Amino acid sequence: MAQRSSNIGGQAVMEGIMMRHKDVYSIAVRKPDKEIEVKVEDYKSVIPIKGINKIPILRGVFNFIDSLVVGTKCLMYSARFYEDEEDTKKEEKVLTAEEQEKADAKEEKQYKILMGVTVTFSIVISVALFMLLPYFVANLLRHVTTANWIITIAEAVIRIALFLTYMVLISKMEDIQRVFMYHGAEHKCINCIEHGMELKVENVMKSSRQHSRCGTSFLFIVMIVSIIFFFFIHTSSPVLRVVLRVLLVPVIAGVSYEFIRLAGRSDNVCVRWLSKPGLALQKLTTQEPTEDMCEVAIAAVEAVFDWREYLRENGFEVTS
Repeated sequence: MAQRSSNIGGQAVMEGIMMRHKDVYSIAVRKPDKEIEVKVEDYKSVIPIKGINKIPILRGVFNFIDSLVVGTKCLMYSARFYEDEEDTKKEEKVLTAEEQEKADAKEEKQYKILMGVTVTFSIVISVALFMLLPYFVANLLRHVTTANWIITIAEAVIRIALFLTYMVLISKMEDIQRVFMYHGAEHKCINCIEHGMELKVENVMKSSRQHSRCGTSFLFIVMIVSIIFFFFIHTSSPVLRVVLRVLLVPVIAGVSYEFIRLAGRSDNVCVRWLSKPGLALQKLTTQEPTEDMCEVAIAAVEAVFDWREYLRENGFEVTS
């Protein structure tokens, strides 16, 4: 059955899933007591400029930043349920209303600082590892050749190799494997709806765990777009080559976002063909979920999206 975009996006978190639709998002977490905790919040952009989401390329840059901020926030929220007992055990102390207000304000401030540091650190490490390190390694070839095209191709190969190696290594980690299972449940839920099936565990389980709008595909496209951009950068200054690689990161993210956005809406044969490498890579970053993981994904979807109304609007039959 043909797939129709629902404009739902999501992310796996620790023992749970975040789902976003329009200006609201939810976080559903399977707590240690096996109950599902669902939290719903309004989506607030870190760059509150009206109309920015209508400007191609630029909207991709801000959406990328927003995704990092919201994603980090949701990860930190879900992790709170699984903190070590020794860390969470606090002395029972009755606080006055004023003391409690001050304590909450202090905790909120510390939380925002930690989130800001985490997001900044993630961006810096990503740029250094996947944008700059391949350049410096490939640049060593200048001792044996002056052909820029050879060095550029070597940089491209190193960049892809580093990215794939990173993906393979993290997929072997036990904790990450569970996150990837929830990632699979997230995709299966969205695919279930977008292929006209009712959002039930049995339907979710038989849906595909690959989706064209996945962040994994986005990251892979970023690698490819960066290779294309850097191939046409020709300057004799080593410093300028490095500076340009850093300055072009937002542009690369914006272009990659436009492709992923197109891939999620288009059935064009060419677009589907270009999406295949990213979809193939999702076999690493998504794993088959269990039924209880799918229940968490369903809870996250239903908190922000009326899937029954969506199916009716798109001509699908709803029996429940």
